[in-house]
Amino acid sequence: MKTKIAITLILLCTFACGTSEIPAPRMSNTLRAPAYPLVSIDPYTSAWSFTDQLYDSPVRHWTGAVFPLTGIIRVDGKPFRFMGIEQPPLKTVAATAEKASWNGRFSFSQPPKGWETVGFNDAKWKEGPAAFGTPEETGVKTLWTGDHTEIWVRRELTLDTDLSAAKVFLEFSHDDDFELYVNGVEAVNTGFKWRKNVWTPLPDEARQTLKEGRNVIAAHCRNRTHGALVDFGLYVEEHTPYLTTAAMQQSVDVQATRTHYRFACGPVNLTLTFTAPLLLRQLDVMSRPVNYISYAVTPSDGQTHDVQLYLEASPLWALDKPHQQSVSEIYEKDGLVFLKTGSRSQKILEKRGDNVRIDWGYCYLAAQKEHASTATGDEYALRKQFAENGSVTAAPPAGDGHDKLALALQLGNIHTTTAGKVMIGYDDLYAIRYFGENLRPYWNRNGDKTIESAFAAANSDYHTLMRECSRWDDELMRRATDVGGKEYAELCALAYRQAIAAHKLVQAPNGDLLFLSKENFSNGSIGTVDITYPSAPLFLLYNTELVKGLLNHIFYYSESGKWTKPFAAHDVGTYPHANGQTYGGDMPVEECGNMLIITAAVAAKEGNAAYAEKHWPTLTTWTDYLVEKGLDPENQLCTDDFAGHFAHNANLSVKAILGIASYGKMAAMLGKKDAAKKYTDKARQMAQEWVKMADDGDHFRLTFDQPGTWSQKYNMVWDKLLKLDIFPAEVIQKEIPYYLSKQNQYGLPLDNRRAYTKSDWIMWTATLSPDQQTFEQLIRPLHRFMNETTDRIPMSDWYNTDSKKHVGFRARSVVGGYFIRLLAEEI
Repeated sequence: MKTKIAITLILLCTFACGTSEIPAPRMSNTLRAPAYPLVSIDPYTSAWSFTDQLYDSPVRHWTGAVFPLTGIIRVDGKPFRFMGIEQPPLKTVAATAEKASWNGRFSFSQPPKGWETVGFNDAKWKEGPAAFGTPEETGVKTLWTGDHTEIWVRRELTLDTDLSAAKVFLEFSHDDDFELYVNGVEAVNTGFKWRKNVWTPLPDEARQTLKEGRNVIAAHCRNRTHGALVDFGLYVEEHTPYLTTAAMQQSVDVQATRTHYRFACGPVNLTLTFTAPLLLRQLDVMSRPVNYISYAVTPSDGQTHDVQLYLEASPLWALDKPHQQSVSEIYEKDGLVFLKTGSRSQKILEKRGDNVRIDWGYCYLAAQKEHASTATGDEYALRKQFAENGSVTAAPPAGDGHDKLALALQLGNIHTTTAGKVMIGYDDLYAIRYFGENLRPYWNRNGDKTIESAFAAANSDYHTLMRECSRWDDELMRRATDVGGKEYAELCALAYRQAIAAHKLVQAPNGDLLFLSKENFSNGSIGTVDITYPSAPLFLLYNTELVKGLLNHIFYYSESGKWTKPFAAHDVGTYPHANGQTYGGDMPVEECGNMLIITAAVAAKEGNAAYAEKHWPTLTTWTDYLVEKGLDPENQLCTDDFAGHFAHNANLSVKAILGIASYGKMAAMLGKKDAAKKYTDKARQMAQEWVKMADDGDHFRLTFDQPGTWSQKYNMVWDKLLKLDIFPAEVIQKEIPYYLSKQNQYGLPLDNRRAYTKSDWIMWTATLSPDQQTFEQLIRPLHRFMNETTDRIPMSDWYNTDSKKHVGFRARSVVGGYFIRLLAEEI
């Protein structure tokens, strides 16, 4: 008999009348973030604002999927929207294949001119059901594979009314380059991108062609690499938005654990703070799946004002796709009223993948009964009720089948500051499938807690945690500014929540701590070693137990006999399934070096090698592999796998040499004098050979066999941090000035092949600088990119140094590597 498991997303709102403002940061962050973190719990519950003003776009998941969370304040009867947008109800004209079946005509051969127009004769084209793409893409019904790199698709639709004056929207999914035409007029041209469920208004020129009768939507897609996908649909707005008046945002400030907003709402000011108490030295608090939304309302004119606050959440917080069916209900328990919604088909831990959101469990809004009115239903009816009455009551069902959850808080007549909070969380009762066994989240690792008890603890700890988060944020900004400058501190503050919330903390069956990363928008792998490596500095700085949690699953994979190769695995699966490596290729030198270096860093930080001793035979096997294969690596991938395979990689060789030296250091700490001498001497001998092989005059090469090339030697940072003294000081003394001569407007390229770079490696390279001035000179262009990029997404670590565009990746944990400059002061 199978047991149904309910996983909950809870918004618990508590009303409090008080006079205390939300603590402001001592040092403001003036960086215009590419996206602003709002709710940061784990890879599934991760909500962001992708615009400068909180009310200029819907709240979104890091993938870009809409996570609607709407906020309205009503002052003396006038509503002001301060969070989210009012998305008008849409009527389907031609649904995407996700929502309803449709057939199109298609060709894999270049068609003649005019193929996109209404009058083109496509009778010789094949016909098939959408979506069109490769097998790994969800919902594909017509395969686009083999030698065909391009596809042309035509979809005919008959309109029963003229839409030329209507407000029409396109929805489309594509992989990769995509062009779309409406009756021969270009409406979309993406360039080299791959995205799903993109919504955009139809441009006027294309919209004006939509007449009653026959119309044609035509698309062309080019597949450059890996997956391929084409799907598109058309929708029309049924009526204009109801809430047209927005508050006036005055400021936004991202700190490590908090994002602060300030608004003017007519005659009152509203302060709104999103807090994720990710205090890395308190694992039970850090892993508790609860964030806070704090508010403080203050009259700005000295008068008394009647104020109500409204929050509305969508079932999309607990759904992977908008077309999935949801259910809702309201009930009371322990003095709280709960509003519940979730998917109708609760399938626990069934899905795995990258661009995937959780679709099991239930979303809740809850509040103290005496201070709140609640309802579910159509969002427009609910908002109208609140705008007119300051409360909500029964509403008709939502037109899209997703009844929204509405909570109205009565703040009453206020003359001085009135403050309160909302708690938002997610109970993923079973979080990870680990070699066939479903594991609970760390906060409930023994199965003896409930989500209600977690919220009760969060409620009780609120004031203490607010003080601790304030101190944590202030101290981080101060220390980072002292060692790296204000721009460095601002980048660290933005990176903090992103790095942590890209992991899930659980306990293994053998009692090991597992801190499992997800490769966000880079393939969805879980527990990837070359993600651990760049992420580790943040966790080395604050809690080495979490670093062990980044390593334990890889040690177990080898030591259990499940992984039998003489080098470390790349990953243990595809999130959230950690059942064994799923990545298509190995990275032998890369992952062995990563595991050895980070294990040695744990030993250096703790002052003993006890953790390394537990895994000594495995570490020895990996070290011997590097001795044999590491000096001049064969044709293989490294962590920068997007650049492709190549042999004789000088920077990868540095990692191998320092991996061997790390083993020697740990052997010395364990009193293994012979092994320490043997492997340390070997590392120094290899380093001397490296210098000869890589020397290219005023710098060192990208590969040993290619003169006139160069690359960032960011792996050398561990020679400095671990005090290994393996490479001659002259190497970095020569490299750093050369790097300064190669910088572009937005930073130092990864190497000579292309203008793109990795932000984490820039931080590591900069940490090799001889002084703070040089360090700041190297990271200032990175700060400029984040401040000016036109790609409004959670921070990308892979971007172009000669433009304001990123290349790929977003919301990844590797930005934990930014903390390496701070780590250099402590290790």
